[in-house]
Amino acid sequence: MSKEQLGLLQRRLYLLYHELRPTPSEYSYLLAPAVFQKHIDLFAQLRTAGNHGLWPEVTFDDGHISNFEYALPILQSRNLKARFFITVGWTGNKSGYMGWTELRKLHEAGQSIGAHGWTHTLLTHCNEKELQIELGNARFTLEDKLGTSITTMSLPGGRYNRRVLAACEESGYTQVFTSEPRAESMPLGATVGRLNIRGDMQTEWISNLLQSESGVLAGLGRQYRIKATAKTLLGDGLYEKLWAVLNRKEPDDDVRGVRAE
Repeated sequence: MSKEQLGLLQRRLYLLYHELRPTPSEYSYLLAPAVFQKHIDLFAQLRTAGNHGLWPEVTFDDGHISNFEYALPILQSRNLKARFFITVGWTGNKSGYMGWTELRKLHEAGQSIGAHGWTHTLLTHCNEKELQIELGNARFTLEDKLGTSITTMSLPGGRYNRRVLAACEESGYTQVFTSEPRAESMPLGATVGRLNIRGDMQTEWISNLLQSESGVLAGLGRQYRIKATAKTLLGDGLYEKLWAVLNRKEPDDDVRGVRAE
């Protein structure tokens, strides 16, 4: 069996990144470009070696300018593709995020583009009209500006329910990416799990995670279910305050769009 055939049969693990920054930070969801490069080198090595564990896939949420400045050159140098989910209302309007010029170049480089809402509002808090803006307007604007079909959506804050999933389908999205850490079989279903990557997740730990027999992913799944229970009991507002303390959230993260997962 060829490496390409093996890759098609392997289960995928979609990894979720946000912002890359060369200056130090204690905030959990920031990565140094050098650390991201080590991750990408590992993924390229595993694919080339015909890894029999989980097949790593890279995604980014929000559309931060660092995705274009740092992530794209690293991906291109290793001939890897990623999925970039864009908060469309911020594109060209919010400091620190990509403009349409950068986003077009990202698309032209062969990277995959999806939507991440219009304003990064938690979709479970939206009424019908707001869902149309967050989902429909985001999709149509991306398609108009990039000249391509947009069929994938990632959920702000990972929040969803049956009403949100139905609205995503009605808005033309065929796949919705969540924040639930789980492996995915091919072909992908309507919802796709992902693992949030933190700055303290070392390359060696990720390598172990990608070995199917390690049990690391199963443990993360149990942690996710405990967090989901906590969200229900505490409510989104109180949970986000607790999350901000535990993850050393920076004062301006609300401006940059980071929400508790």
